[in-house]
Amino acid sequence: MKKIFIYLIRLYQKHISSGTKRHCRFTPTCSQYAIEAINEWGAFRGFFLALYRILRCNPLCKYGYDPVPLRNKKKG
Repeated sequence: MKKIFIYLIRLYQKHISSGTKRHCRFTPTCSQYAIEAINEWGAFRGFFLALYRILRCNPLCKYGYDPVPLRNKKKG
């Protein structure tokens, strides 16, 4: 499932996003954030993190550097 989501995002980046003049308010971009979130958290949780990020990508919210939250991985 992760690979399907990432493939669809890459298609968007290559064929749709590259042709628009609008730029994301955040670093990394919302589509790159989605890929990183899916890789870090899995398809389900990563999708909802990306959706929340997209909803915050508007003039009423702050902007700038907004990385994907990292998991607390236990050393063992």
